[in-house]
Amino acid sequence: MLGTLLVAKEAYRVGITGSYGGLNLGDEAILHSMIAQLRRDLPVEITVFSRDPEDTKRRHGVERAVPVRKLSRAEVVPEIERLDVLLVGGGGILFDAEARIYLREAQIAQEKGVRVMLYAVGAGPLGDPAVQAAVREALEHVDVVTVRERGAQHVLEEAGVHREIAVTADPALLLKPEPLPRGVMKQEGLEGRRRLIGMSVREPGVAAPDIDPKEYHALLANAADFMVDRFDADIVFVPMEHSVLDTQHSHAVIAQMLRAQRATVLKGAYSSGQLLSLVSKFRFAVGMRLHFLIFAALRGVPFVALPYAGKVSGFLEELQVPTPPYKLVNAGRLIAYIDQSWDQSRAMKAKLAKTVPALQKRAQETHRILVELLKKEKETLTIASAKAA
Repeated sequence: MLGTLLVAKEAYRVGITGSYGGLNLGDEAILHSMIAQLRRDLPVEITVFSRDPEDTKRRHGVERAVPVRKLSRAEVVPEIERLDVLLVGGGGILFDAEARIYLREAQIAQEKGVRVMLYAVGAGPLGDPAVQAAVREALEHVDVVTVRERGAQHVLEEAGVHREIAVTADPALLLKPEPLPRGVMKQEGLEGRRRLIGMSVREPGVAAPDIDPKEYHALLANAADFMVDRFDADIVFVPMEHSVLDTQHSHAVIAQMLRAQRATVLKGAYSSGQLLSLVSKFRFAVGMRLHFLIFAALRGVPFVALPYAGKVSGFLEELQVPTPPYKLVNAGRLIAYIDQSWDQSRAMKAKLAKTVPALQKRAQETHRILVELLKKEKETLTIASAKAA
């Protein structure tokens, strides 16, 4: 039946639910890459379950966007019933505070007989027994589970998920650079600056409950001052979230710097692809947010990370980049590591050139698995239609 439907309606109806709606450029990079692969290989009508449907439509050009957090369960049901498949993810959505929120649509889809695929998700922290039970129940009944790093697989297994879990990679690794707005370097006050180093902070919150702002503000301020003096560099803080918090925390770090006049915070609003292009202007990078580090790796920019969470440590392991855990880093150790990494920039560029393509190939595997799932659905419905005839 789906085979004939494809001729009639000319599209698979694909739903995507996750942390979307313009809040975080890393999540938007994930969604952009998912949509690009779908449109490249399949006839699709895409519905995104978004926190800001208008932003999602404008940013990604999808056919439909649903204000998922504003709708009751009953109101969401018709949006899911019309789908051929629901993709849950990507991104780090399975953690104690919000896992059940993100799994609501998956549970509805299961009840309505709609296929469900977890799409390169991250997991953790996941220590609440009640949340673990909810995750176990939901994941045991979805059609396919893929995670973006081995650490996420371990978190789910420790939570009691006993089923096949495929380890792929973050879809954002497939993001392509986009042209920058004309005159952007001048508008940001960066024109003519010879050596730029990008930095990324993140706010504490439900997805990162253990980080101490005072602690990491001081760490990054000391590191920034060192890089200004040691490398004669200007520091550019990159807010990955357009909410006020990333910008506030960037300014809080600058407020502790002795060389604050040599630091700035990006002010413009950019797409993920534009920010990827902007990252290539950096000679070096120091960051906390995962997708800032992914962008640096994609552009071959040597970096040092503060791995506050397992998803960051997992990414560094895949790149074969050794970095001490965030909790074991003090100002002296971080500065020494930055100094060493700067001196070894050429070697790190070579390592990124070798390891990133392998990760990109794994990221493409998630889409291949989805295509196989849709083919299986088509075959199942075609057989059912033939028997009914």
